[in-house]
Amino acid sequence: MTASSAPADLPAPVDLRAARRASASQWRLMWWQFRRHRLAMISSVVLALISFVAIFCEFLAPFDPNAFTPRYTYAPPQALHFFDRNAEGGLVWSPHVNGYKVTIEPTALRRVFVVDEAQKVPVGFFVASEPYSMWGLFTLETKLFGPLNKGDPLFLLGADRLGRDMLSRIIYGTRISMSIGLIGVMLSLVLGLVLGGISGYYGGWIDNIIQRVIEFILSLPTTPLWLGLAAAMPNNWPPLQIYLCITIILSLIGWTSLARVIRGRFLSLRTEDFVTAAKLDGASERRIIFRHMAPSFVSHIIAEVSLAIPAMILAETALSFLGLGLQPPIVSWGVLLQEAQNIRSITTAPWLFAPGIAVVVAVLSLNFVGDGLRDAADPYRQS
Repeated sequence: MTASSAPADLPAPVDLRAARRASASQWRLMWWQFRRHRLAMISSVVLALISFVAIFCEFLAPFDPNAFTPRYTYAPPQALHFFDRNAEGGLVWSPHVNGYKVTIEPTALRRVFVVDEAQKVPVGFFVASEPYSMWGLFTLETKLFGPLNKGDPLFLLGADRLGRDMLSRIIYGTRISMSIGLIGVMLSLVLGLVLGGISGYYGGWIDNIIQRVIEFILSLPTTPLWLGLAAAMPNNWPPLQIYLCITIILSLIGWTSLARVIRGRFLSLRTEDFVTAAKLDGASERRIIFRHMAPSFVSHIIAEVSLAIPAMILAETALSFLGLGLQPPIVSWGVLLQEAQNIRSITTAPWLFAPGIAVVVAVLSLNFVGDGLRDAADPYRQS
């Protein structure tokens, strides 16, 4: 073959990854970016489990949260064993916990629970239970797990001062504490989106009034303001009404930072070419705001909301812990932490701090997910 008949230059290789990114939608790019955040992915799984517990708490909790057994006050946690040895020394599937035997401490003359390895309390799955209402819609008589013999002790996370199962109370408290965060942030989102959007889109005297209101609210000390508003609630209100009132109080205070973020986005977008084109095309202000402007920064809103939920959960926990938020018989993580306010609880029943661990896990998971969403909100950023 002569030099004149040499093959022509081959085309440059195509960067398939760049082409794939160029043709992907914004939501797909956000997912790819979010998936690279390891802590955010792990935290998403944790939040999915917490949400599952909150939704199905009646079925998952082995006992009613308000059922008490005075003979087991401050009973320590029991370890759950899944296998036991048979007569031949082999391992067999036999879920159980060891029972208690009570001794009297000679110096303090108080009861002390000691694990009795000779006593085995069999534990079963999908066991029969007392009738209970599932979501207030229908009645069930089956629990995920529980003691096979009615009346046997089963306190995987110990018992409180009235002999109530801490695990069941934490599971029930998950629904209240997590729902307050979600509902409160949703109300804050509505207020922040409406007021922040009006402030940023119209500007002028409307913007000045809304911003002065926001600055006034932000200038108030948050914790004393929460305490004052919560203390203003009448003591004779039913628990559900107090729950709704606490949620509204947290929302009325928590919308300001979100409104500031949304206002800034509207200010930066209202002079963009696509907004001007929509105005010249005769689009209404409502269509411009909700059809053209809001979708362009919805990812930032999602990130801000995910970071605001932990603040709501911590606020409810703090109010309930101080006795000015939710009160028994409502069960939330903050209400449960009221049991850990005295020296006896700290010294003799440290497992009463278990609701605090649930708060830490939920808040950290939400923060990591929010951090991942904040990074994913800019999917074109190269990491």
